[in-house]
Amino acid sequence: MTQAHVLTVADGGADDRSGREIARALGALGVLVVSRQVVDASEAALEPALRGVLEARGLVVVLAKPGGSEGELVPRVVGRLTGARLVLNERRLASIEAFFTRRGQAMPRRLDRLALLPRGAELLGDDAQGWSLAGKHGALLVLPLDAPDLTRLVTESSRTLPAVPGGDGQVLRVLLVTGLSAAEVEERLGSWLGKEGDVSVSCAPVEADVHVRLLGRGATRALANAALQPVEAEVRAALGVDCYGQDEDLLETVVGRLLLAHGFTVSVAESCTGGLLGNRLTNVAGSSRYIERGVIVYSNRAKEELLGVPEPLLRAHGAVSEPVARAMAEGVCRISGSPCGLAVTGIAGPDGGSAEKPVGTVYIGCATPEGIEVRRCRFDGDRVAIKWQSSQTALDMLRRRLGR
Repeated sequence: MTQAHVLTVADGGADDRSGREIARALGALGVLVVSRQVVDASEAALEPALRGVLEARGLVVVLAKPGGSEGELVPRVVGRLTGARLVLNERRLASIEAFFTRRGQAMPRRLDRLALLPRGAELLGDDAQGWSLAGKHGALLVLPLDAPDLTRLVTESSRTLPAVPGGDGQVLRVLLVTGLSAAEVEERLGSWLGKEGDVSVSCAPVEADVHVRLLGRGATRALANAALQPVEAEVRAALGVDCYGQDEDLLETVVGRLLLAHGFTVSVAESCTGGLLGNRLTNVAGSSRYIERGVIVYSNRAKEELLGVPEPLLRAHGAVSEPVARAMAEGVCRISGSPCGLAVTGIAGPDGGSAEKPVGTVYIGCATPEGIEVRRCRFDGDRVAIKWQSSQTALDMLRRRLGR
């Protein structure tokens, strides 16, 4: 099995969603991602990090913005570490020029530097924003950060890259768990963790989830798979309903499949998540078949006018409360006609908290034909992390109710 390292060049506070997407795509291709890092967009940070993963001589995926300083930084550092001289890539230059031509503008000449790539680099994608480089260091992919087609770029480029070390007699399965802490997962899987044999089991927290990795080994891929299957079945049974998918599955995709199976639509009412929940649901192709509408009701006035949340309720309990989350879920179902509704209201921080309702306090309402469930949550992390955990928990609440 090929082993890969993923480097995201971005602000250290980035949540690295592109890195997660790449890791899922590689896992689906049978590539074991052994490390993921976020490094600052500076030579001082990138060069030692990139040198370390290139020395492993596997597959290295670098995610960086194709323009700006990152667009010059990555090729320069790669060229220096691999010994490949930077040369002007005419196709990359034509792509940059075409970008400005479509907008009726002349390309600033200083942007010529973005077309300088290490000699031997092969361009990826129709817009030539990504590129690959193979050599004694292994295989390197440089992909545009936050591009909408990252999964496709990885899949297509994997067909043309030379094989890199790792061994064919391995099979990787990643089981995705949510609603449990890493400690709780480890307690359930204690008899498998650290066990010697043809199958190794490990787990690691990944934002609001826990990823359980099962690696089967054998003389051939078929024998590795045969060893993996019975252990996977036992681990799945131990995880139960807390396991929502595997490998490249997204929770929003799983929820979409359940909605379609029931013939239900869902509508969402969001306060502190500010549209993140609706964005995740609508990122799934074909989601128009089960998503009716979404509203962002950030202010109390919006909650009253758009969802019919009673003003006395808001005054008595506050916007971040169980009764308001319930009224929001009821309201979005009423105005949309959807049998399912999700509502989120909370304090994402960094300020706005109190002793009674500290930062990270979030109430989530989940309505289905069976009734309404409201959960009080307390999430850790910064504003971005709290919003993501809120959306993940809301989706999981709906998944569990629809999966009964």
